[in-house]
Amino acid sequence: MKSEPDAYSWDDLVSEGEGTWDGVRNYRARNNLAAMKVGDRAFFYHSNIGKEVVGIVEISVPGFPDPSDDTGRWTSVKVKPVQRVSRPVSLAAIKQDPRLKESELIRQSRLSVAELTPDEWAAILDLAGE
Repeated sequence: MKSEPDAYSWDDLVSEGEGTWDGVRNYRARNNLAAMKVGDRAFFYHSNIGKEVVGIVEISVPGFPDPSDDTGRWTSVKVKPVQRVSRPVSLAAIKQDPRLKESELIRQSRLSVAELTPDEWAAILDLAGE
């Protein structure tokens, strides 16, 4: 799950304790949000500034209508911080790792919410020192 840290950062989420992941306006990313269930985990990725995985979040409330959307077309979830990763994982490191070359994160890099396979999840955890 990508967020520009100057708009909403890992530290903002930690400070709030729970945040609403809203404002997603891409159908694939929306479908990824809608598929999430309570207890699912995701990486918190700082996009634009930093370009790195910085933490792990857990879905606390599954898909519901995005409160920032008047059309009813878009989906949100609520997330809680689980932990900051031991080592941030840069986009460059992700792109260089052959285990991640086919990941949606690389193939569809503009997605704000990308799906990872269990092996891709494990590869990023490995890069993060987890």
